Amino acid sequence: MKKGNLTFDNESCKGCDLCPSVCPVDILYLDHDRMNAKGYHLISVTDMDKCIGCANCAIICPDSVIKVEVTER
Repeated sequence: MKKGNLTFDNESCKGCDLCPSVCPVDILYLDHDRMNAKGYHLISVTDMDKCIGCANCAIICPDSVIKVEVTER
């Protein structure tokens, strides 16, 4: 089974909220408690262990701020 690990370039994120809409395991959300230096709210992960490494989030990201590393469990 695949497992994914997500990393974000938070300073480049514009908080567009597209990535949560394509996550099949529903682990991404726009975090209103965190923001970058430009004042954009950031994406957070509820449970990284549930990430399946599909990379839908990275594909839809208009600013390429998400990196997905896939491993086998």
